Amino acid sequence: MDIKALGFDVFGTVVDWRTSVAREAEAVGRAKGIDVDWTAFEVAWRKLYQPQMQRVRSRELPWTKLDDLHRMSLDRLIVEFGLKGLSEEETDHLNRAWHRLDPWPDAVPGLTRLKTRYALTTLSNGNVALMVNMAKRAGLPWDAILGAEPTRHYKPDPEAYLGTADYLGVRPDQLMLVAAHNGDLAAASKVGLRTAFARYGDTFGTVNSGADFELNDVHELVSIVDELNGTPVAAVDGLNGRD
Repeated sequence: MDIKALGFDVFGTVVDWRTSVAREAEAVGRAKGIDVDWTAFEVAWRKLYQPQMQRVRSRELPWTKLDDLHRMSLDRLIVEFGLKGLSEEETDHLNRAWHRLDPWPDAVPGLTRLKTRYALTTLSNGNVALMVNMAKRAGLPWDAILGAEPTRHYKPDPEAYLGTADYLGVRPDQLMLVAAHNGDLAAASKVGLRTAFARYGDTFGTVNSGADFELNDVHELVSIVDELNGTPVAAVDGLNGRD
């Protein structure tokens, strides 16, 4: 085994989109005097995520980045939830709530430890600007921003996974996908990536349905990947633990 790079799904695996989007939407509503169920609003917004990407996968739409798909969904929800009086600037700010998501508690320290040993990349459906802005705000230490936009394919298209490996100059089996979503992991495994189920993420009781490994937090990846590569964890100062 020779794992050289770790690719992370981001929404739900590295960052808490549910709490963050609801907070951002509620702040806009408070400023405008709009009172709706903001938790229901963010759930409805997320439910449009896969259907909008499927329009691109099926070629109903040409390649369209996630920011623009989110905006299409938001425009629909503004009508459905009766969010009246939002200016274009305010609507754009709300759409970019997805750029301002908070990381899970172990994400930044865990990724920082891993970065000393392995190449770290996003393997996300988020577009590059979204991922960069999120990383700068949250302190996520990626080496590269890859996934959907660079490959022009939304997961679970095989090209999203294989193209990410190709950009990194590694074989598919040298790239491990870390995700909290079984469908994502199954698609990656099918094209030869190694996989790790992030039990700490946005799983809501979902159990691992076939990933190679399960993680309680990001830190566990250090020992898992080092052992796969035949590197004694104890030989790496400061990586086997949280102190």
